[in-house]
Amino acid sequence: MNAIEILGMSAGTISSITFLPQVIKTWKSKSAKDISLWMFLLVTLSVIMWLVYGILIKSVPIIYTNSMVLMMSLIMLYFKFRFNK
Repeated sequence: MNAIEILGMSAGTISSITFLPQVIKTWKSKSAKDISLWMFLLVTLSVIMWLVYGILIKSVPIIYTNSMVLMMSLIMLYFKFRFNK
């Protein structure tokens, strides 16, 4: 792995972590009433497109980042439907 890929993986890790506090807060509170469904649907669509793009160009940092963000987005969508009050 070269320095550019390390930079991409580091940026991807930080980008992925940005979703974690919301996932944890929603899980602990068991409430998703203040979560925007449309925002997470759009984020999920965007991330899927980025993931496909990363796979097509064989970019490990893009695949890694968007796989992690997709996982967080899907968890939030699950919480939105499960905990919506």
